[in-house]
Amino acid sequence: MNRRTILILMGLAIADLFISLWVGQQAYHWMPPQASAESVLVDNLFSFMTTIGSFIFLGVVGALLYAILFQRAAKYDASDGPPIEGNIPLEVVWTAIPILLVIWIGTFSYQTYDRMSILGPMEHKAMGMSMAEAAPIASPEAEQSPINVYARQWAWEFHYPAHNIRSTELHLPVNQRAKLLLSSEDVLHGFFVPAFRVKQDVVPGQEIGFEFTPIREGRYRLRDSEYSGTYFAANQTNVVVESAEDYEQWLTAVASLPPTPAQNVAYEEFNRTTTQNPIGLGWKTVKPAPAPIVNYASSEDDFHE
Repeated sequence: MNRRTILILMGLAIADLFISLWVGQQAYHWMPPQASAESVLVDNLFSFMTTIGSFIFLGVVGALLYAILFQRAAKYDASDGPPIEGNIPLEVVWTAIPILLVIWIGTFSYQTYDRMSILGPMEHKAMGMSMAEAAPIASPEAEQSPINVYARQWAWEFHYPAHNIRSTELHLPVNQRAKLLLSSEDVLHGFFVPAFRVKQDVVPGQEIGFEFTPIREGRYRLRDSEYSGTYFAANQTNVVVESAEDYEQWLTAVASLPPTPAQNVAYEEFNRTTTQNPIGLGWKTVKPAPAPIVNYASSEDDFHE
């Protein structure tokens, strides 16, 4: 291989590297706004893996295109290629590089999840590019007591034991560690807020502690990430992240409201289907749980992305 070829290959590799770094930075824009401290870490890991994947993809596709365009056999040439039987340095390289990449990715992933597991009442600074700046987290004294989260077919209910109130909309103070106790009343559900980049399975018969730190005020969507039955797609609600003052005002205002039945999209859809357009499928359909009795009920019309 002459010097000119080596320089060309090095130039192409450098171009591949810069393009891959650019694609990795664009990956931050493919996600919802970063609304939790954990989302910053997850997006950094995703950007890192996107960069590596882009570098490999562009390199492989570039090599294939080069071979197709410039290394084709002559027309009507049916002869065999040169009898090359191995190249020890090349075999070492293409074995060592994937091993090193796997170790690198594994180490980065472990460090990310380790940091996510210890994120608490501390100042969190985003690594690399971020779409939301993390403010200093409140002191341990300002931490909230755990909020009980009940999942059922198909509705979410949140109980604030310190204030003895119930809601179908989850309210959280910004920059304070949110502590939840998740439980299911029937089947497996999944607590998933895309803007927070956190997910936790809710297992029947277990009470699961779950924590994260919201860092951006706004309204976000909580979805059931597990297939929990016919109307699982309707098992959604709002998550409101607000200032500590607004959060306390909301708790005070809701505590004075009498418990009333909440809106239940799955229950309403089930009743409408069975009464207006009954369909015999040959098997029993799970009837949605009745609407929860809560102090505060959000409406589907309240949600705005």
